[in-house]
Amino acid sequence: MANQSPRPVKAELHELDAKLEKAVNPERTVKVQFNPETLKVAFSNTLEQPSGSGDQRGSPPQRFVGAGTTKLTCQLTFDVTQEQPAGAQAVDDVRKLTQKVAYFITPRMSKGKFVAPAVRFIWGTFQFDGVMESMEESLEFFSPEGKPLRATVSLGLSQQKITDYAFAKAEDASSKAPPTAGTRPYTEAPAGATVQSLAAAQGAGADWQAIAAANGIENPRLLQPGQLLDLGAAVGAGAGAAVGASASLGVGGTADLGLDAGAGLSADVGGGLGIGASASASVGLSAGVSASAGGSFGADAGASASAGASGSAGGVG
Repeated sequence: MANQSPRPVKAELHELDAKLEKAVNPERTVKVQFNPETLKVAFSNTLEQPSGSGDQRGSPPQRFVGAGTTKLTCQLTFDVTQEQPAGAQAVDDVRKLTQKVAYFITPRMSKGKFVAPAVRFIWGTFQFDGVMESMEESLEFFSPEGKPLRATVSLGLSQQKITDYAFAKAEDASSKAPPTAGTRPYTEAPAGATVQSLAAAQGAGADWQAIAAANGIENPRLLQPGQLLDLGAAVGAGAGAAVGASASLGVGGTADLGLDAGAGLSADVGGGLGIGASASASVGLSAGVSASAGGSFGADAGASASAGASGSAGGVG
């Protein structure tokens, strides 16, 4: 039986204390529905050009002001029509999922001033601690009743210093369950698209039937505009597995068939008429088929037949 691929580790958002050291309020932890496709980290320093006469012939000297800034930007997708994270309650409005992310950008009163909660973004070994300075939500797909079903959330996190990279302890994904729909970035189906055409565009045209089955699509030629498909669902299903099969058949045989037939007829009519006839026939057939396969079969068959008849009749008129 083929080995099943491990379930990818999901990115998470955790609330931190004011010192950006310890995780607090675990009930506020958010596990993303779909991992982001990319993470962008930017570093910047603030430079200041000192005033004064100095030497005007060369470039004026510059000096650093502050400890610099580190920023993380990424994009998350939420869709209530797809499988929800483990333990999450099913909802019919995507904003009930994104409001959990909006918590981290909502200022709260603390010691006489408004402050946003500190947040840790962690995905595998990647870790970023800071404050959420921007959040942009795009509602992209609606039900016939007008309920938003899918949203794309763009996040911007920042930290007012430049520090060494933080490496989190990676989870052991080998012991996790096989991937299910919704654990990889999805492809949005444009109007008039089919599973075959989308798979072919990704170079997986030969796997369109497996992709349709993995996404639970009964009619691969009838996709709703905006429908999300996991085009990688059929890739790697048999990764890490080897299957060997051999079959052989060998038959060796000879067959001989012989047939001899003879017939004789004689008749005397009116005392002077004689007719004689004889016939003989023989057929020989041999055939042999052999194959080296660990088995052989042999058969010999022989048959012979002969028939003779004679008769006479005489009369005087």
